[in-house]
Amino acid sequence: MLVGVISDTHGLLRPEALEALAGSDHILHAGDVGDPAILEALRSIAPVTAIRGNVDTSGPCADLSPTEAVELAGTLFYIVHSLQDLDINAATAGVACVVSGHSHKPSFTRKDGVAYLNPGSAGPRRFSLPVTVALVDILPNRLEAKIIPILGVPNDRSERN
Repeated sequence: MLVGVISDTHGLLRPEALEALAGSDHILHAGDVGDPAILEALRSIAPVTAIRGNVDTSGPCADLSPTEAVELAGTLFYIVHSLQDLDINAATAGVACVVSGHSHKPSFTRKDGVAYLNPGSAGPRRFSLPVTVALVDILPNRLEAKIIPILGVPNDRSERN
């Protein structure tokens, strides 16, 4: 099973992000959606599990849960916008992968048998950070994650916030 992971769109869904997530069987959005139309566009690719982030303070995105647990192909994912707000012991809870966003810094690490994935930001470029999404392959007895740079993104001051 292929899981697409996106975060920090801040109201901007790039065609390149949609292309990178094409073929996903399920998509996780780790908050700071910014516009509910983004979730509808993602649903045109695959079912979506999304949470709210710190910018999702009004409108339909404010109604999203602050955290979600979803089991995909027998693998438990826990989604929280900021790792600082992680409210469970992931290893004890049987979580295979904690998905977060907020920092805009893509990363994939493992600790105590739990994978921690931040797909980075797919929305407006922030400082000199890359614009990225992630793909997770659920394989028998393991996860493989890849950070996917979004190509062709302008690197100018008008896009930084």
